[in-house]
Amino acid sequence: MDYQTIAAILFIALMTYFLIKNKDKVKTQGYFPILYFVMYRTRFGLQLMEKFAKKLPRLLKWVAYAGVFIGFLGMIFISVNLVWNIISMITAPAATAGVALVLPFKMKGSFYVPFFYWIISIFVLAAIHEFSHGVISRVYDVKVKSSGFAFLGVLAPVIPAAFVEPDESQLEKKSAGARLSVFAAGPFSNIAFAALVALLFVLLLSPVINTVFVPDGIIVGGYVRDHDNETFPAEKANISKGEVIIKLNNIDVPSIDNFTAVLETTKPGQQITVQTNETAYQITLAHDPADENRSYLGIYVKQSTRISEDFREKYGNILTSSIIWVIGLFYWFYVLNLGIGLFNLVPIGPLDGGKMLYTVLTKYLREDIAIKAWKLISSFFLLLILVIILFAFLK
Repeated sequence: MDYQTIAAILFIALMTYFLIKNKDKVKTQGYFPILYFVMYRTRFGLQLMEKFAKKLPRLLKWVAYAGVFIGFLGMIFISVNLVWNIISMITAPAATAGVALVLPFKMKGSFYVPFFYWIISIFVLAAIHEFSHGVISRVYDVKVKSSGFAFLGVLAPVIPAAFVEPDESQLEKKSAGARLSVFAAGPFSNIAFAALVALLFVLLLSPVINTVFVPDGIIVGGYVRDHDNETFPAEKANISKGEVIIKLNNIDVPSIDNFTAVLETTKPGQQITVQTNETAYQITLAHDPADENRSYLGIYVKQSTRISEDFREKYGNILTSSIIWVIGLFYWFYVLNLGIGLFNLVPIGPLDGGKMLYTVLTKYLREDIAIKAWKLISSFFLLLILVIILFAFLK
């Protein structure tokens, strides 16, 4: 058991102890102890939300309107992707599940994030998300009754979260535009933060990454299958997922560009030698389904890298390891803020996307029809997500 897993277990144990000790101060929803949501109310951050909201209310309203627009675009994007993911799972069993639990444990069906990256990223994205809800609530003069932190529990409290609690009665009296602004603020802030991190990567971190890491091969990320589920040469040759291709026909291919360039010098039907970090394979190339004149291995590839020895010698192990850790942290900031921000836009009842959909439907449709449509859409997407998660665990 590595130190990341030990830290995750200790964290869950401490949170369990805290919630038991403060059981009179927490509110539990759901099906305790099987699947439940625990909320611990505080007033932390409320004054800062108030101060922030009153500084530039007009600008914040325009930003909130942009958030609503981006929010509906994100809702369409994630909804289409969920439907497409289900179709892909039916037509191509090798397809990857598009939704999974984000956990600091390596277990089948989950999206693994090392514990320290996981805990820091979750708290940062939750703070950004809920602070934004609170600020836009105050911009529209909706009282924020409390803030706090929460946990999604499966037996023990597993996934930390945060929340703010606007006054629902006040919020319901506001215009549809104001309510949409409040609901969209959280997901939009996460997506915007992910975009900011991506910009930092391009402008600041990319030069550092290119200095610290050097390419050293091509990772076999998976196999390509056609519509008839036909296998291609790499899979037929039993190249394993995760192997690193280092040579094609005795030519070094440290980068994807090198790999592509060498492959383009070959022809369909030609036999080549593929050297990996484990063994060598004799493979007869197929026709590329998109261009019969091009050769094809039938694999998804990823770049493999290693730490530059020159950089390590120049700056030492501690500084090199610290830089690598910070780069990793920003990577997870990007991935989790974008992923969870988009997921919150799925049109399911309790999520922000569900609240946005309900607001629009009740504005333009008769109330009873709007509620029926909202429940139907929510149930449909909830079923899709449950099927995808189940698929990930059973695959």
